[in-house]
Amino acid sequence: MLLVPFLCYNNGRNFFYCTSMSLINFNCYRKDPSVARPFEGLKIVDVGCGGGILCEPLVRMGATVTGIDALEKNVKIARLHADLDPVTSAIEYCCTTAESLVKEQKMFDAVISLEVIEHVEDPAEFCKTLAALTNPGGATVISTINRSLRSFAIAIVLAEYLLHLLPKGTHQWSSFVTPEELELMLRRASINVQEMAGLVYNPFTGRCSLSDDISVNFIVFGTKNSQ
Repeated sequence: MLLVPFLCYNNGRNFFYCTSMSLINFNCYRKDPSVARPFEGLKIVDVGCGGGILCEPLVRMGATVTGIDALEKNVKIARLHADLDPVTSAIEYCCTTAESLVKEQKMFDAVISLEVIEHVEDPAEFCKTLAALTNPGGATVISTINRSLRSFAIAIVLAEYLLHLLPKGTHQWSSFVTPEELELMLRRASINVQEMAGLVYNPFTGRCSLSDDISVNFIVFGTKNSQ
C-alpha cells in the first residue's frame, strides 16, 4: 500500500465503493442503498484480498463475500481475523487466483481488485479475467497507481527510498498504468467505466478522501455489458 496505513486508504475506498455500488443496486439489482445492509443478496469477490480488510465491511453490509489471494499467509491471517466475529466468519477465503476462478466458471455480481494490477505481468489480460468473473450488468472496481512523474516522486522516491515506508523495489514505475490505459483495457474487456476518482491522504488529519486528482492513486468503477 502506498505511503499510508492500509486502513486509512481503505476508508476512502469503502466510501467510493458504497457510492458506486448504490447506483448498481438501484438500477440493476433494485436494492435500497440507504439501508444498513445495501449489498444483501449480492455475491462479491475481492481479488488480492490480503488480510481481508475490505472483505469484512462488505460482508457486514450484507454481501456474500469471497476473498482470494495468491499468498497462503495472507489468507491464513484473513481467516484468523474473520473468525473472531460470527458475521465476518461467513467470508469464504481461498488461496487461489482469479484465473483459477474463471476456469471453475465462478461469476459474481461485483469484482473488486485493489492495488493488484500494477503487479501483474499482463494488465490487459488481467482486466479480461476480472470481466470474465463479473456477471453481465455487474460491477468491476479497480484501484491502482498512475504512471506519472508525480507518482514516481511519491510512490517510489519518497515512499521507498526516503521515508522507507515500503521495501525498495515494491513498485516498478514502468508497470503503473494511466487512467486512459486502464479505461481502454476495461472497454476492450466489455467493462464500461462509469466513475473514476483519485484517493488523497491528508497527513495532518490521518484521513484519506476522494478527489479529482488522479495523478497518483486512483480508483475506477465500471459495469459489464449486459450482452
